[in-house]
Amino acid sequence: MRKSRISIKWKTFSIFLIFTIVLLGVLWFFQIVYLDDFYKIIKRQETETVLNNVEELLLSSHEGDNDCSEEIEKIAANHNLGIYITDEDGNSIYNAEYIYNSQMSSLPPFMFEIFYDEAVANGGEAVIEYKGGEMQNKIREVLDSMEQPTEEEDSKEGRIAYTIPPKREEPGQFRQNIGDDMAESVIYVRVADVGGTKEVIMINSVLTPVDATVSTLKAELKYISIILIVIAFVLAVGLSRSISKSIIKINDGAKKLAAGDYSVKFSSHDYMEVSELSDTLNYAASELGKADSFQKELIANVSHDLRTPLTMIKGYAEVMRDIPGENTPENVQVIIDETERLSGLVNDMLDISKLKAGTITIQPEEYNFTESIRHVLERYNKLREVDGYTIDFVYDNEVNVYADEQKMYQVLYNLVNNAINYTGDDKKVTVIQKVLDNVLRIEVKDTGEGVKQEDIPYVWDRYYKDSAAHRRAIQGTGLGLSIVKNVLELHGAKYGVFSTQGQGATFWFEISINPFEEEDEE
Repeated sequence: MRKSRISIKWKTFSIFLIFTIVLLGVLWFFQIVYLDDFYKIIKRQETETVLNNVEELLLSSHEGDNDCSEEIEKIAANHNLGIYITDEDGNSIYNAEYIYNSQMSSLPPFMFEIFYDEAVANGGEAVIEYKGGEMQNKIREVLDSMEQPTEEEDSKEGRIAYTIPPKREEPGQFRQNIGDDMAESVIYVRVADVGGTKEVIMINSVLTPVDATVSTLKAELKYISIILIVIAFVLAVGLSRSISKSIIKINDGAKKLAAGDYSVKFSSHDYMEVSELSDTLNYAASELGKADSFQKELIANVSHDLRTPLTMIKGYAEVMRDIPGENTPENVQVIIDETERLSGLVNDMLDISKLKAGTITIQPEEYNFTESIRHVLERYNKLREVDGYTIDFVYDNEVNVYADEQKMYQVLYNLVNNAINYTGDDKKVTVIQKVLDNVLRIEVKDTGEGVKQEDIPYVWDRYYKDSAAHRRAIQGTGLGLSIVKNVLELHGAKYGVFSTQGQGATFWFEISINPFEEEDEE
């Protein structure tokens, strides 16, 4: 898998700068290329809105029998439009022309008829677009195509003959101003039914050329682009440094942590995510430091526990070899006891490894748990007789449970061993059995110095051992509590410890007597 070799500083800088350039490109594209189209769309939407307003004014004026000419004048003036309203024969009703080249009031009757017929054919509305002199040219084309009557026919039939307007502008003729061939105009025609009569609404809107505006915008955008690129460059440099500074600092600290320096502190709090990462790494460094310390203590303690029985085995064996008469049963028993202690230590370490690896499974069956406790305590009869230990077992009834008998036997044995190793000068240990509904609770109490409150979360750790209270175990190997924890978790049991400094400690666990009853209740 290919890894990116670009630093976060330069990547952030590049992204920010590219974003600014793309933003400017979009701005140039829409402001220059499509400005004319946007302008036309907005202008036409505005004209259509005015057309609807004028129609509403005509309807309200007819219903209220009042004059709406002032309102129409205001609308035309406010929107710079030409508004021309006639009846269906082309006779003027209202005329408000506020654009210099409005050509509606001077339209020849035949052009009005063309507009009217086109609107009727399109369902009552028509849009006529033309550019500058196109309207005049259209009128010329229509007149050219019409059959011109003679003066005699005109006088007989009473008709008026239209001639093509001259190219120069004269009063009363169809107007064309200088430069109009560059202006685009639109005439909206609507045939409205007002009180049973048809009225024709014509609105003339001039679309002003935007070429000059585009040139102005180009000049402005050039300066704006230069300024924005400079600002973006400065911001990109500052932002990339700000973001990368914290991450680079954390990365340097993580390298020290990986090298085994657990005293490193992460203090980057510039951003929420970076702050959370710093807190997580600080917690990881703290836990790794504790684990490393516990592991070193474990190695020291295990080395001590291994060395002691090996030394005694070697010493007694040499004595029995070199000194006549020392080959006694007592010396042999010492060697056997130390060998058992050494074997127990090795077995406990193997059990911890298997439990942590998840290779050990439980094989539950129903058995007498109370009887199993008595069997565990029988193993300490010699300790009671020789060293004066008192181990009491308090219970009310015999209790059967569904669990792995061998594993739970190991739990009980390790808890009692732990209590014996840390009990007080009175050498008293108490095992209590309680039954609460379908739950069996076992408590193992000692009368020693107890467990410090800050150390309680760590007593189950396989690396934990109170260095202040460390001594060669009277029974067991000192690794039993970690085994207890893992076995109880395999059974889904609850466990814990409560202690008062100077008044001993109580280790407890709770296990279901019959888990099938709980499943039936659910």
